Amino acid sequence: MSDTENLLFEHLKKIQAELAAARERDAEVITRLASIEAAIARLARDTAFSYGEIIQDRHAIDKLRERIERIERRLELS
Repeated sequence: MSDTENLLFEHLKKIQAELAAARERDAEVITRLASIEAAIARLARDTAFSYGEIIQDRHAIDKLRERIERIERRLELS
């Protein structure tokens, strides 16, 4: 082989090595992105669950408020 061919093969090997490294980085980035997406989904689920609890609590407070108002009316306190 000539020096030119050897030089060409060395450059191709370097390019292949860099391409392999870039693919590994891409795979790591994709894995980390998937973890972030899963975390965001968990946060959204937890937030929705918390909101549901808040609504239930408001409903319970409204019922208690109605009962207190009825009791006050019956006892003629208000």
